[in-house]
Amino acid sequence: MTGGASFIGSHLVDRLASLGAKVTVVDNLSSGSLENLSKSPSIKFVNLDLEYGDPAKVANVFRGNEVVFHLAADHGGRGYIDSHPANVCSNLSIDHHTFEASFRAGVEKVVFASSACVYPPSLQADRDSDYLLREEDSQPTRLHEPLSADLEYGWCKLMGEMQLNSFIKQYGLKGCSLRFVTAYGERENETHAIIALIHKAHERMDPFMIWGDGQQSRDFTYVGDIVDGTILAAERIGDGTQINLGTGRRFKVREVAEMILEIMNFHPRVMYDLSKPTGVMNRALCIDRAKALLGWEPKHTFREGLDRTINWYTATHTPTGRVREDLLIQRIQATAPIQLRLPN
Repeated sequence: MTGGASFIGSHLVDRLASLGAKVTVVDNLSSGSLENLSKSPSIKFVNLDLEYGDPAKVANVFRGNEVVFHLAADHGGRGYIDSHPANVCSNLSIDHHTFEASFRAGVEKVVFASSACVYPPSLQADRDSDYLLREEDSQPTRLHEPLSADLEYGWCKLMGEMQLNSFIKQYGLKGCSLRFVTAYGERENETHAIIALIHKAHERMDPFMIWGDGQQSRDFTYVGDIVDGTILAAERIGDGTQINLGTGRRFKVREVAEMILEIMNFHPRVMYDLSKPTGVMNRALCIDRAKALLGWEPKHTFREGLDRTINWYTATHTPTGRVREDLLIQRIQATAPIQLRLPN
């Protein structure tokens, strides 16, 4: 698994190991941490940078594995991808090296972690729309038709899907692309909206600042549900099909902030910072294809996932009395755990 020491990846590693799988984690620890990985003997860690990695060397690491779950990426929340356009373009090479190494190693299937950022922003501009984004709204196999995506990050994810389909077409590699949307949960960093709001409440920020006017809405998906869908896709899909993993429900950022403040028993003045990046106004996914092909739908309510996330954050982070603005746009951790680097 690539990116297995980071947020979603580490949860997927836990689940696979609990099911009896032997998991090789490939990660350069740019945003992940060894603290996210258990000491299970079924988990092997390899410190390797896929952006500059020699495909032959990466193939040696992949060899003997049936499935590559490809979650490695230069990624972050809206503040990060808005301010690091060149960084996220490294995903073009990360993806290609991973797909090439998988083919060379004789891997049976690649499950690619894509994103709802592949969808055209024009479909997400109306704050009052109830439209659910469908996979055919962004189809990388129809290369003769116009495509559009959200910022450089979205374009790179869309091109990642195109690259995977190219390897399927040319070399017979099997795989699929999963479009995650606004994932949240334990081990996520503060560049993402929900953890950023929790961080501000944990530090008792008053006035409590919300980026934008708070009317932007998202389809928030708990990490445990994403893990379930990802494993089902690995078992059932190999022809390159793109599949949305979301909830089909919307919550405005303002509503989310109110829920977090209520749960954390904090009642500050709330203010809005219109100078900060907010992304598209309205994003939620249709999950009919996931239901039909995977038999999957989310198990956790938003409130359940939020309770779990807040409990984790408050248990693992010590308040400092100030909000660290750098955490909201950089891929660093508030508690800054020591990251041991193991030999390749």
